[in-house]
Amino acid sequence: MVVARRPLQRLVASLRPLSSAATSVLPKHVKIVEVGPRDGLQNEKSIVPTQVKIDLIDMLSETGLSVIEATSFVSPKWVPQMADHAEVMQGIRKVPGISYPVLTPNLKGFQAAVAAGAKEVSIFGAASELFTRKNINCSIEESLQRFSDVLDAAKAAGIPVRG
Repeated sequence: MVVARRPLQRLVASLRPLSSAATSVLPKHVKIVEVGPRDGLQNEKSIVPTQVKIDLIDMLSETGLSVIEATSFVSPKWVPQMADHAEVMQGIRKVPGISYPVLTPNLKGFQAAVAAGAKEVSIFGAASELFTRKNINCSIEESLQRFSDVLDAAKAAGIPVRG
């Protein structure tokens, strides 16, 4: 066991403290957004049962995270893994102080999210035409118009948007 400690002791001894110049450029606050329930589960080949998604989000709510992206309001034709988005939003235990945004790539998704009780939404774009076409079935220019529609509707409804 003594042998195992020596490399660790050498590593610790080799670390230098951050200079005051380095720490002055670090942000005072970092926002961590957990996207596993949405981004992770939408990439699964098999459909994860709704109750498992709800349980996952409820367990993540107990970890101290302040933002958990719960689901995505996209067409089940294109992303069948997220077809239960309304049931997930309505089934999770919403803990005070935690926000549960949902991805809404277009106005139809935004409207469905609000109807399901979403209090915050997310949008995102891409710099590649190919990725944008494959991901949200439109061009970059069309995606920007869709985002504008979502932003306008969210502003009118007083719903925060991340993206």
